[in-house]
Amino acid sequence: MSRLTATATCAAHGAIVEKTGEVVAQALLAQRVAWLVGLVRDLAAQLLTARWSAADLDALASGVGLDGRALPAKGWMACRRLGWSMAPAPGVQVCDRVMRCVQEQAARLLRLALHRRAAVVAIVATWPQDPGKRTDDEWAALRALLPDGVSAAEIRNRTRQIRAHLDQHHVLPGDLTEVEEPPACAAQIVLAAADRQLAVMERTGERSARLRVKLPLLACPTSGRDWAWHVLPIALPPTVPAEAKLCAPTLRVAKGRVRVDLPFQTPIAFAPATGHVIGCGFDWGLNALLTGTAGQLAADDRVLADGRPLVYDATGASAKLHRLRVEREHLAAKRECQERLLAGITPADSRFAALAAAYAAIKVEHERVCAKIRNLNKALAWSAARWAVDQAVAAGATVLYLEDLATLEARGRRGRANARLSGQVRGQIVAAIRHLAAKSAIAVVTVPARGTSKYCPCCGNGTSILQHCPAPDRLTAKGWAWAWCPACGLSCDRDWTAAERILARGLLGQHTTRTDRATGTRAIPTVVEGNVARARRPRKPTRAARRARRTRTDPHPRPAARDRSKNRPIPKRPTRRAKNTANDSTTSSRVPDRRTVPAPLPTRSGQRPAGQAPQAARPAGRTGLARDPQHRTGFHRVAATPVLSLGAYANGPSRPRPPDFPEVFREI
Repeated sequence: MSRLTATATCAAHGAIVEKTGEVVAQALLAQRVAWLVGLVRDLAAQLLTARWSAADLDALASGVGLDGRALPAKGWMACRRLGWSMAPAPGVQVCDRVMRCVQEQAARLLRLALHRRAAVVAIVATWPQDPGKRTDDEWAALRALLPDGVSAAEIRNRTRQIRAHLDQHHVLPGDLTEVEEPPACAAQIVLAAADRQLAVMERTGERSARLRVKLPLLACPTSGRDWAWHVLPIALPPTVPAEAKLCAPTLRVAKGRVRVDLPFQTPIAFAPATGHVIGCGFDWGLNALLTGTAGQLAADDRVLADGRPLVYDATGASAKLHRLRVEREHLAAKRECQERLLAGITPADSRFAALAAAYAAIKVEHERVCAKIRNLNKALAWSAARWAVDQAVAAGATVLYLEDLATLEARGRRGRANARLSGQVRGQIVAAIRHLAAKSAIAVVTVPARGTSKYCPCCGNGTSILQHCPAPDRLTAKGWAWAWCPACGLSCDRDWTAAERILARGLLGQHTTRTDRATGTRAIPTVVEGNVARARRPRKPTRAARRARRTRTDPHPRPAARDRSKNRPIPKRPTRRAKNTANDSTTSSRVPDRRTVPAPLPTRSGQRPAGQAPQAARPAGRTGLARDPQHRTGFHRVAATPVLSLGAYANGPSRPRPPDFPEVFREI
């Protein structure tokens, strides 16, 4: 058993001063927390600026302190072993535990800079003749110097950054400090670096906790009397289990409220990296946000898919996000215009007050739209992740395979599609899938993405090239939504074929799975090709259907093939007789194709005759989220494949395919 770490954001609505019993209101509590956060941020920024040099980064990268001992994992201890400290302003009294938080925050940012520095040094050392297109030898030399975990996207971004420095200064940078300024320090305090002399977190119930923290009573405390212990009651969200272990939180102030980022740990079962038999593969599709399939690795190293696509279509939510992004860009342009106008006049000008009020209103509206985009992205990411994990649990899968799009270059139509996918919530979805899959002991592994949509999954072992067209009845037209294989006649959705190839690469290449020690993420770097056969899986009867058959109360019983006692076939069910004569009283339930009487306008009264009436606009108002308990989409604009529990995979041969194809297929 291991532990899964997650973070829940809570709000502290008030506090109590422990010594005097004074009740501190929410506004005053936010002000005192802001004073503490401001002290920590200013001191951490000063420490970062003082140590932002090549010599200090070399000392931190060496891993050895001034006394010759190895640097510990805790950032504040590493800073003290290197002799890095920062004194507060004259007259300001700050305890040693607050200085620990300052050094911890600065050390984390400096250690993150070491990774970027190694990438910059490797790119500068192997600077190509043409930065836009490296040769195979130049790529090999660069990969030999790069640290582990550097993606192609990061290489491209750093190459552009170095090229901009070269165009401006006409010389390659010698270190990261010449390319970037010191990193910005966030307005927060990490209480994990402190001990019980500064903060104590304890649980008081299943949905309640208490944080005891020492806060300043003044903006610039001058003595110990200006600090006091405050008790903050916290209501835990439902996402925190009752058996979870609470860790030291992080305090920050957002929109006048105290936010508590509370990490917690829950015990989970270990998910092995290899030895999987049933798995699910998901593709970041062009037709839908996620397209997947479930399959099994047979004893003869065949991959059997159930022939059922799993689709999570978020077209409506994506359209809403697109409209919000357009509105955000429009408001940002108006805000920048107001800033230029305000910079061109003085406060004594009569127009300054009106422009300042307009600028403040536009700024508030821009922040509101940005918050809507963030909330919708987060909700969409967790909805898609929950749906994917539910599909894997229903299929009995122990592994979930995703493609890694960070290794793809943006070219042509596919490049525009990758740009759209990059603008979506893929990173949040992957993080949410890893978190939710860990609770169900399901491993999440990424596979190489190149060629998943290009080759046929059913024949050729990755050599039969698919032809992409707009629809199955337009095979000769140019398109990208549909895939057709001239070799075996496969004709299905393009994203579905990619999901099947991702599943095959994962199950057949699971012996090459690598686990990153720092992050724990798993990936398959080697491409192992194999064909996918489709085997039918019967749907399991529901509990109500099993009870009805057991008690013989099923309204739709299974018809017997032949009555053996009477040796004659059972009569067929009576069918509805069509209306043939004028005297026939039988009516038809079929809706006529054309309605002859036009419909009146919606404003008129009376009964509306048959016909298509103009639809009135949707009434204004906020529409809530319609959560479907079957597949848990969480959006009324999202269409997803329902989660069904199917039977075992077929043990017989795969579904036969027709041997002959029409002549039009052969000509293509």
